[in-house]
Amino acid sequence: MQLLYFAWVRETIGMAEETVEPPGAVRTVADLVEWLRGQSTAHDRAFSDMTRLRAAVDQKFVPLDHELGAVREVAIFPPVTGG
Repeated sequence: MQLLYFAWVRETIGMAEETVEPPGAVRTVADLVEWLRGQSTAHDRAFSDMTRLRAAVDQKFVPLDHELGAVREVAIFPPVTGG
């Protein structure tokens, strides 16, 4: 699975993307984020408050409780505001 990070999430983790193979117990975007927290201290800092995160699965915006299924790409980013 390809992960893409944007804005302060990218800056906190220190990379724009990575490829991961999460364990079978990871079924939702929220499960993925929780699993990622254990990958490094930078991941833990970036994902410590899920209320500050939004996601897209295969380029479609989804809630964090969205089932991953056979996903190819997950993008994680902060809420976007416009003006």
